[in-house]
Amino acid sequence: MLKAVIFDFDGVITDSEILHFRAFNSVLGEHGIELTTKEYYKSYLGFSDVDCFKLLIQEGRLDVREDEIGGLVRRKGRFYEELSRNEGRLIEGVRDFLDMLAGHDIPMAICSGALLPEIETILEGAGLRGHFTAIVSAEHVTKGKPDPEGFLLALDRLNAGRSKPILSKECAAIEDANWGLQAATKAGMHTVGVTNSYDAETLAPAEKIVDSLKELSLADLQALCR
Repeated sequence: MLKAVIFDFDGVITDSEILHFRAFNSVLGEHGIELTTKEYYKSYLGFSDVDCFKLLIQEGRLDVREDEIGGLVRRKGRFYEELSRNEGRLIEGVRDFLDMLAGHDIPMAICSGALLPEIETILEGAGLRGHFTAIVSAEHVTKGKPDPEGFLLALDRLNAGRSKPILSKECAAIEDANWGLQAATKAGMHTVGVTNSYDAETLAPAEKIVDSLKELSLADLQALCR
């Protein structure tokens, strides 16, 4: 039985992946690096900011020490905040879908590799912060997706104060990338892939794939968790 829905943020709720890409390139450009859109979506999208910079260092593309990553993340966050304030927007169909779940008293959470201020800036601006009982962001975990830590923490927070806890198998996770689908599956949750960032073939591990949340019904989610 469906008891909760946990969402990724970038690429599921807000059309912000391109803003993250531009913010990363603003920082990397100061170090003589520029990612192409194709390589960002293929190799780096879905990672937390910390893990993305770590990967670039490990690949030998970014010549900085790992103890400098915190400063890079903060600088990238400032670029992103400015972009999201001016250009951030919800993906079409998201508001109606969230309202539908809220109308049926389905608890909702976010599990994202984005930073908490980035998430809350957009949710508060859209008047949707109150829809989410819990938000797990990059600052709250030691391991990003595809590790299940974030999804399990989101479930723990949804269960806070409940006399009868929600089980992993009673949760549907909605993701736009394979890393997130892997993490949710490892957490024991049912999965929906939305083709906002990748095509259906790439999202094949998902139990259900849709092109938009406008195509997803409460009955679909209930069927996954039945």
